Amino acid sequence: MINPEKAQQIVKHLIDKMFEYANLDVKYEDLLGRKDDWYAQYTMTQEQHNAWREYSVKYIKKEKKVPMKYAEQAFAWFNLSYGLKVEQPESPELDNIN
Repeated sequence: MINPEKAQQIVKHLIDKMFEYANLDVKYEDLLGRKDDWYAQYTMTQEQHNAWREYSVKYIKKEKKVPMKYAEQAFAWFNLSYGLKVEQPESPELDNIN
């Protein structure tokens, strides 16, 4: 188990990286103290999310010194708590369904 300061450092780093991968000029410090659903106010593409996920899993594995499976699970929980919405592709218009 890692100490709380190290855990907070990991959270800060992953949030900063998430915004970097999403090409947004937002930092962890900008979010401090916010009680709203800030994570739902920004989006990233599926490609950006995949790249951020790949980076984050490797980072968690290295920093926490855990197996890959645990790092993937930790990322899934992190993403559920803090991850940005992923833009859904536009579905084709269904004008003439009949």
